[in-house]
Amino acid sequence: MVDKKALCDKIRQLYPDIGECGIDIDVEFDKSQSAWVVHLRKDNRKLKTFLEEGDAEKCMLGQKCVGLGIEIAQLRANIERMKDA
Repeated sequence: MVDKKALCDKIRQLYPDIGECGIDIDVEFDKSQSAWVVHLRKDNRKLKTFLEEGDAEKCMLGQKCVGLGIEIAQLRANIERMKDA
């Protein structure tokens, strides 16, 4: 099982401009979905995405962070577009 703080730190390592864990970004495991929920906040805008447990584990082991990278990049792009809406 992936550690919440370690996953949050890994996201910050991949995207250092995101901000602090628990403030701009937060993660939690959703047992009903068997997936990690990644919450991203910027100003008063909030979005979330789901990251499959296996993808999170592979990334934490340094094997493959493609799934995590794609999800976070999409989340960032979406939250940036929200300010123009």
